[in-house]
Amino acid sequence: MLEIRNIQKHFGDTEVLKDVSLTVEKGDVVAIIGPSGSGKTTFLRCLNFLERADGGEMIFDGEAFNFAGISGRDIARVRQKTAFVFQSYNLFRNKTALQNVTEGLIVARKIPREKAEQTGMDMLKKVGLADKSAAYPAQLSGGQQQRVAIARALATNPEIIYFDEPTSALDPELTGEVLGVMRELAREGMTMLVVTHEMGFARNVSNKVVFMERGVVVETAGAREFFESPREERTREFIRLIGG
Repeated sequence: MLEIRNIQKHFGDTEVLKDVSLTVEKGDVVAIIGPSGSGKTTFLRCLNFLERADGGEMIFDGEAFNFAGISGRDIARVRQKTAFVFQSYNLFRNKTALQNVTEGLIVARKIPREKAEQTGMDMLKKVGLADKSAAYPAQLSGGQQQRVAIARALATNPEIIYFDEPTSALDPELTGEVLGVMRELAREGMTMLVVTHEMGFARNVSNKVVFMERGVVVETAGAREFFESPREERTREFIRLIGG
């Protein structure tokens, strides 16, 4: 479904991504883990062109795109099939939960308002927030705001969702409600790439784990294999440090 070949990214003289490659099959839940500063978030942002990579290739739905030379039209086409959930929610503060979910459908995708609102309510129901459709972000907890952000992502019917540390801004007691929604999406077969520090999610929900450090992929393996019999010494050290 998605193949990344030798993606590279520099910020000035700093090489943040060094020929990173990854293959994602339909229905995969890929946990991307590693220490801070390892390039995880930059990698994810490059995949959705929120950052422009300096080199490498993406093959998505059988079509090849060069990261450095991709056109604005092709970026728009790829984004039509993907969604991104941010660490900090990125909701419009002056719009209700329902309006946050429907705004992109109405403005960017030109879907009639009535149909967009029906989709929006369906997605809010899916994340357990149908009763909060008229609430503004300031009236919602962090966990509820992130669930609205997930509903917004789902409303576009994406083939793949990218999650950038979706629980890191939450208090521990609110983390579970967001992970619960993501766990249900995994059961339903949604393809997801998740940058996360939640090792329980990586171990128990994802089917593939990617361990990054200093801009390279140190190890990629099935979740069980990764935690129970990692191949690389650096991976074993990381798992010991996090108590995994």
